[in-house]
Amino acid sequence: MDLLTWLIVGLVAGVLAATLVGGVGLVGDIVVGILGAFLGSWIFAKLGIHVPFHGLGGVIFVAFIGAVVLLLLLHLVMGASRRAR
Repeated sequence: MDLLTWLIVGLVAGVLAATLVGGVGLVGDIVVGILGAFLGSWIFAKLGIHVPFHGLGGVIFVAFIGAVVLLLLLHLVMGASRRAR
C-alpha cells in the first residue's frame, strides 16, 4: 500500500475506534489506526483467524480491531499513571 492508503486506513480505523473507546485527538487517532493495523494483523495471525472479507474493507476491519486494543491499552496505562500521582 502507498502512504496515502495507509493514512486513509489509519484515519478511518482510528476514528472508528475512538468513537467506541475514546480517542486521543485526530492526529493521535490516525497514528493509533496505523499502528492498530500492524497490531491487528499480528493478533489475527497469532490466533489463526482469517479476515471475513478481502480488500480495503478487510484491512480497515483488522486495523479497527488493533486500534481498539491499542486504545484500551493506552487508556489503561494513562489511567494508571494518573491514579499514581
